[in-house]
Amino acid sequence: MKNTRVAIAAGIALLLAATSLAAQQYPTRPIRLVVPFPPGTASDFLGRTIGAALTDLYKMQVVVDNRPGAGGLIGVPIVLQATPDGYTLGLFAPPYLTSPMLQKKEPYQALKDGIPVVQVAGIPNVIGVTLAIPAKSLKEFIAYAQARPGELNYASVGVGSIAHLSAEILNNAAGLKIVHVPFKILGDAWGEIFSGRVQLFVFTGPSSVPMVKDGRVRALAVSTARRIPALPDVPTVVEAGLPAAEHVAWFGLFAPAGTPRSLVNKLAADATATVRKPETKALFERQGADPVENSSPEAFARLVKSEYARYAKLIKEAGLQPQ
Repeated sequence: MKNTRVAIAAGIALLLAATSLAAQQYPTRPIRLVVPFPPGTASDFLGRTIGAALTDLYKMQVVVDNRPGAGGLIGVPIVLQATPDGYTLGLFAPPYLTSPMLQKKEPYQALKDGIPVVQVAGIPNVIGVTLAIPAKSLKEFIAYAQARPGELNYASVGVGSIAHLSAEILNNAAGLKIVHVPFKILGDAWGEIFSGRVQLFVFTGPSSVPMVKDGRVRALAVSTARRIPALPDVPTVVEAGLPAAEHVAWFGLFAPAGTPRSLVNKLAADATATVRKPETKALFERQGADPVENSSPEAFARLVKSEYARYAKLIKEAGLQPQ
C-alpha cells in the first residue's frame, strides 16, 4: 500500500512538473484565436489587437479566426471542443452566456465547458439613431418612441448578441416597445440604419464610433456613468436621466475546460501585460474601449458567474423566448 501511494505521488509530481515545463515553453506553434462575430465588431477589434500584441510578445503567430453566426453559437463551440492545450482560444463577450440561454436546448454549458482566462476590456455601448429620426437627445427619442409603440426597429447581429440584450435593457429602462431585427452581418445592419428602415442601434464603441464621427448616424448617449474619450460630447445615460440603462460589456480570453492552470495563468499574465502597454491602451481608448489592467483568472471567473445570473434574470424579465 505504501509503495502504491509513493508511486501515485511520484506520478502526480511528474505530471505537475511536465505541465509547468509545457507552460514555460509555450507557445511552440501558432495559436488560433477564435472570434465568434464578424469583422467590424468590438470582438473582432479586440481579438485582432490582442492577437497582434501576443504575436509580438511570443514571436509566434496568433491567427484570428472569425467564425460569425447565430449570436456566437457557431464560433464558441470550436473553442470549447478543442484540445485544452492553449493553442485554440476564444475572445468572448456576454453572448457567450446569453446565446445558449435563448435556445430551446443549450448547445453548451457556459460555466462548465469553458475557462475564463482574463478580461481584457470593458466596452460601453453607444445608443444612436438613423439621421431620419428627428430626436436630438435620448429624452426626445424616448418620447418619440413611446408615441409609436411597435412601429420602430432596432438592429443587432443575432439573437443573444450584445446589441440585442443592450437594446432590451434600454427597452425595459424606458418602457419602450421597439422591435428586434437581427442581421447576420454588421454591414447589413448599418445599411438598413443608414437608409432609415431601422431606426435605433445600441452597438459597442468600436462598432459605432467611426459611424458617429463620419456623421452617418446620430449618437444620443453612451451606456456608462462617465463619458468616453472617443465621444466626449455625447452624454451618458445617467446624464440623460436614465440610470437604469447603464451597463458595460466585458470582453476576455477563454480556453477549453481542462486547460492546465499553469498555462491559464501564463496566458492571463501575458495578455494583461499587452493591455498595459501604452500603445495598446491608447488604441483601445480611441475606439471607445476601456482596457482592464488588473484582471486575473479568478476575478474574471467571478465576473462571468455573476453576469450569468444577471443576464438570466434580464431575459426572464424581458420575456425573451428560446428560439
